[in-house]
Amino acid sequence: MTIAIASDLSGFPLKKELVEHLKESGYTVLDFGIENENAPQPYFIQAPKVAKAIQEGKAEKGILVCGTGQGMAIVANKHKGIYACVVDDIFSAERSKIVNNANVITLGGWITAPFAGKQIVDAWLAMSFTQKMEFKKDFLTNAFAQVQAIEEENLK
Repeated sequence: MTIAIASDLSGFPLKKELVEHLKESGYTVLDFGIENENAPQPYFIQAPKVAKAIQEGKAEKGILVCGTGQGMAIVANKHKGIYACVVDDIFSAERSKIVNNANVITLGGWITAPFAGKQIVDAWLAMSFTQKMEFKKDFLTNAFAQVQAIEEENLK
């Protein structure tokens, strides 16, 4: 599996750790930067690079790292076919895939320790989209299909 990854300056140290971890785990990694701490670029420049790699079929999944993960998620979700979720722990990582079929996760470089970031990424990659929750209500049935329909109507 190929995973596209990028960060801004705030996420660079964690991104560097995640790239190494993913490669050691056998994944192909497309690292869209930043390349080092002396060449910063803002999150709104970095997120579209990962989105485009997924849209063009160059990567199956993406990981974005900024200060909190929030900015990257907002920008990534502006791109058709990208379903980005902010993940702060293993539970949110699992749910992002199981329930929301996230093909991109965002992490906060300021708030995520490297060991935790690796565990979060591993948990997300291990999950499959089932759209099942132990506490699921009827209104959540087929929620992802409804999100796709809204996207089709509003994102051209």
